[in-house]
Amino acid sequence: MAIDTIVGSLDGSGLRIGVVVSRFNEYAGKEEFEACLNELKELGVEEEDITMVSVPGALEIPFALARLAETAEYDALIALGAVIRGETYHFEIVSNTSAARIAEIAEMYDIPVANGVLTTENDEQCKARTAMKGKDCARCAVEMANLAAEFPAVSEYVDEDDNE
Repeated sequence: MAIDTIVGSLDGSGLRIGVVVSRFNEYAGKEEFEACLNELKELGVEEEDITMVSVPGALEIPFALARLAETAEYDALIALGAVIRGETYHFEIVSNTSAARIAEIAEMYDIPVANGVLTTENDEQCKARTAMKGKDCARCAVEMANLAAEFPAVSEYVDEDDNE
């Protein structure tokens, strides 16, 4: 028996992508966004089909993602930024909360969200990962947007007559 395999395409033609970038640890967000933008264009996403929203920090990213998702104008969203461990417990709160809320936005609005918020121990680890993470998020967003298009939303499977 053959396994039915479904893989999303990396063709970004016609896709609209929203990108939310944190300004905290600003170099990281800028480098991630630059790499992400270059990769999105390489994959065929037109620059005019990309929206970038700048927010203060990682905890504000989910709010902006939700606002973009509410418009229903985007095929996928991307979250970019960095949380670097400091000397306090704040690192855990910010990294855990932002990651959970970013995942929640994807589920709540039924839209692919690529999470590129780096969580590192120090600046060196962060700097070593920014370009690759930005590129990876672009590829993830395009692939998942195309995969999502292959399947109707769960609500489209429900026959209204069956719920009476």
